Amino acid sequence: MKIINEQLLDATTARAKQSPRLRMNYNFHEQPDDPINRLLNAMEPGTYIRPHRHLNPDKEEIFLLLRGKAVVFLFDNDGKITEQQLLDPQTGTYGAEIKAGVWHCLLVLEPGTVIYEIKTGPFAPLSPENMAPWSPAPENEEAVKRYLEQLKTAIKGL
Repeated sequence: MKIINEQLLDATTARAKQSPRLRMNYNFHEQPDDPINRLLNAMEPGTYIRPHRHLNPDKEEIFLLLRGKAVVFLFDNDGKITEQQLLDPQTGTYGAEIKAGVWHCLLVLEPGTVIYEIKTGPFAPLSPENMAPWSPAPENEEAVKRYLEQLKTAIKGL
């Protein structure tokens, strides 16, 4: 039996805080080519999850927020925000399911944020056409900082 407990969340969070990307996975699936990929994703404020989609191969993405707070954004093909949802277990909003091909990203709002993520396997790194062309590349640090600030100012109801 694989157990998800506070110790595992804390250990994965500690590794995320030490990571230059400010996030860290803990995989429950044994191999990348398993038919279902299941993992914890510990994320800290300031991590950049570039807007992306899952096409070719088409994959739906499901995640449940175990602790912390984040906003999930959906975008149209031009990068306009079409939908957003604050995920916060304290207020009863726990997660989201994103259909294949939908542009999306998460903005992490609290330290120690951890999601449980489920995707169809096998693991496939995102190809360039699945990265939103209207979003900054991760290596452009100044543009990323500006983009994260734009997302923060776009949040409704906070």
